[in-house]
Amino acid sequence: MRPEIVISGAGPVGCTLALLLHGGGRSVRIVALRGHREGAAAARPVALSYASRIILERAGVWHALAVTPIETIHVSQAAGFGRTRLSAADAGVPALGYVIDYRALTHALAAQVQAGGIEIAPGRHDTPAERGEPPLVVHAEGTADNANEKRYEQTAVVALVGCEPPALSTAYERFTSEGPLALLPLEGRYGMVWATRDERASALMAMPPREFLDALQDRFGRRAGQFSSVDGRSSAPLALRVRTARTGARQAYVGNSAQTLHPVAGQGLNLGLRDAWELVRAIGDAPDAGEARVLDRYAARRRPDAFAAIRITDLLAGLFVGANPVVKAARGAAMCALDLCAPARRFLARRMIYGASAIP
Repeated sequence: MRPEIVISGAGPVGCTLALLLHGGGRSVRIVALRGHREGAAAARPVALSYASRIILERAGVWHALAVTPIETIHVSQAAGFGRTRLSAADAGVPALGYVIDYRALTHALAAQVQAGGIEIAPGRHDTPAERGEPPLVVHAEGTADNANEKRYEQTAVVALVGCEPPALSTAYERFTSEGPLALLPLEGRYGMVWATRDERASALMAMPPREFLDALQDRFGRRAGQFSSVDGRSSAPLALRVRTARTGARQAYVGNSAQTLHPVAGQGLNLGLRDAWELVRAIGDAPDAGEARVLDRYAARRRPDAFAAIRITDLLAGLFVGANPVVKAARGAAMCALDLCAPARRFLARRMIYGASAIP
């Protein structure tokens, strides 16, 4: 029996979308287009917002995830004054977000998909000509094609870093002259995402562990404690890629297939999960999930949230880069002002959690 909806890509966004659609009574098939590429030791911490928790709860998988909550986010700039703290209380939620390793998330979602009896087929989905009148095809396979691209001339170095005292529930975003440096608490250690110049990233990847930890300590400071170990280093070049349209003839694009963001502020996966949620809402109980009015509704609902997230992350990726003393002073003053204004902190925290509008 031909499914109503074919999802191309078996990553977190594709599997979450399949579970949501299946739970709503839709017939779904997932096509896994590529194998698992990451090395066994590669670390890839991801931060899930509270809104993503709600979506994953409704997909029936949250109970299976071992996550570390983020209760506070400490934001600062290197070699300059000014800092801001965002807390769960600011946003009125039990946690601002939750950290999990990407592989653990994908494995849990895949297990839930299998338990739900959703078909996962290897290789490419068949062409429209081969299947006749096509169902809705949702692209969730990864980097956007036919996309406008902006390269940041930065590379992200990712690792798991041990620390004394152990990490608890505070995440750090440290803006340096070369790019943002994030530490995410994960089971007593920190998942580190260090965006820096390409040549500096190559040097960091080649350093012996002790030399790397010394470089990290020098750049980050001691607010998180003494860094003691590093495992699972990997790196990836950074770019902004935004597809010109997130729908086509009986096709929709979600997650990285629609937009690939800079990792600053951890918005990429969360934006993709909101894509999945809004696509399910747009389809609703429509007799034909792939008809034009359904896809137009999805595109219209995603436009404000996606535009804002893309612009915010792009701005943050470049705003704190550089060592101009006047600009640095202005940044410090802005962070201090934000720290003193509770309504502004609440607005920022809830915007980063929920996007353009709260998940109902």
